[in-house]
Amino acid sequence: MNTKIIRCIAVDDEPPALLLLKDYISRTKGLELAQTFSDALAASEFIRRQPVDLVLLDINMPDINGLELARSFTDKPMVIFTTAHAKYAVEGFELDAIDYLLKPISYERFSKAVAKAAEYFAFKNRGASEAADSLFVYSEYRMLRIPFAEIIYIESLEDYIRIHRSTGKPIMTLLTMKKAVERLPEAQFRRIHRSYIVARNQVMSVLNRKVKLSEGTELPVSDSYADFISEWKKV
Repeated sequence: MNTKIIRCIAVDDEPPALLLLKDYISRTKGLELAQTFSDALAASEFIRRQPVDLVLLDINMPDINGLELARSFTDKPMVIFTTAHAKYAVEGFELDAIDYLLKPISYERFSKAVAKAAEYFAFKNRGASEAADSLFVYSEYRMLRIPFAEIIYIESLEDYIRIHRSTGKPIMTLLTMKKAVERLPEAQFRRIHRSYIVARNQVMSVLNRKVKLSEGTELPVSDSYADFISEWKKV
């Protein structure tokens, strides 16, 4: 596990919330608090000048809310959202948030979120070669590394995806298909339907707008992605 200290900031327009986060951070090994902010614009300027590893970010703030601030980051830090409203959870995870803490936040729940951040931080810093051949996702409160070579196909389940692998049971994670496509190398994976992405080397045959995969699963090819059939035949 990488032992590098995670440098963080906390952003919340409520002073008691900032004091609580400051206390939690001081009690947590491996975290270093660089600064706290009650204003999102000031936090944004600080990150622009002094990049940090992790942002503990309230969603409900005046002027610019936490979701808007997270979208504006150029050099993307890890983000843990904090809020009193569960309705923002899906949108938060679509922004690749490490976790989503619902107020009032207990130290136990805070520690779990920070542990996720530490796992991701360690994975990210293990080296480019490992990161380049794997998909990193959160599942069951853990960061998982799934080698591209193990993925057979990916199935969409509304806000979640199910990753079918050649080793082990499928993995469920909160991720959109659009985000999944962005994280996968185009040379190795292809979307064939609004609900399916396949590994190109797992496609054994194509017949009547259906692909048959190496483990026997048959999946439909929709009109929008029908050009995959002609692409596959040329391989």
